[in-house]
Amino acid sequence: MTRAEGAGATGVDPRELWLTPDRPRRGRRPAFSREAITVAAVALADAEGIDAVTMRRVAAEVGAGVMSLYSYAPDKETLLDLMIDHVNGELSASAPLTGDWRADLKAVGHLQRDHMLRHPWLATAVPARRTLGPRTLAFLEHALAALRPSGLDGGARLEVFAQLTAFVAGHVAHEVAQAEAALSPDRAAAEALYLTAVAADGHHPELAEALASAARPVTPDATFARFLNRLVDGLDAD
Repeated sequence: MTRAEGAGATGVDPRELWLTPDRPRRGRRPAFSREAITVAAVALADAEGIDAVTMRRVAAEVGAGVMSLYSYAPDKETLLDLMIDHVNGELSASAPLTGDWRADLKAVGHLQRDHMLRHPWLATAVPARRTLGPRTLAFLEHALAALRPSGLDGGARLEVFAQLTAFVAGHVAHEVAQAEAALSPDRAAAEALYLTAVAADGHHPELAEALASAARPVTPDATFARFLNRLVDGLDAD
């Protein structure tokens, strides 16, 4: 483990990271850019998961010595911030708002889910940090504008966006885990028979009622839409 990947790494001052040009923090300019480093790291995370992203692996991908990377990103925390902000440039914040803040907020949630499914490592990386890069702030600006008709003050709108992002990240993390551990048809059928038997034993009336209720679509898209609707429709705009 390198010094940059050990405990206690906290990243650099956001003013230095986001308000300075793409240039090495010290020493001579190497033959690659912060953008190239970030793109290589994102490709690794997309292909192999976030644990595959180490300074040594990224350096190998861009054809550099590992120490050269520290001129741009002194630790993995900073590299993660660069990665998150880079991919957040894919989020479309240009769609016109309708003025119906609940509908617009749901649209934001669907955009976030689609985005995190394209980059599954985001679902675990985003909740653990506050990335303040320009692409991330552009999408935040869009979400806050969507919430303006709600009448909530600025602080409350920030809280709602944080709540929505946490919900989407948690849902996508669960969705990805479920897809990776998908049950075989035989196993799924066995579990259904088991639950039916338990529900009929007279000791689980709530479970019996739930299983007897009208079936709902169980596709990932339909499930997410239901959960998102419950969250957003239940928000208090006072």
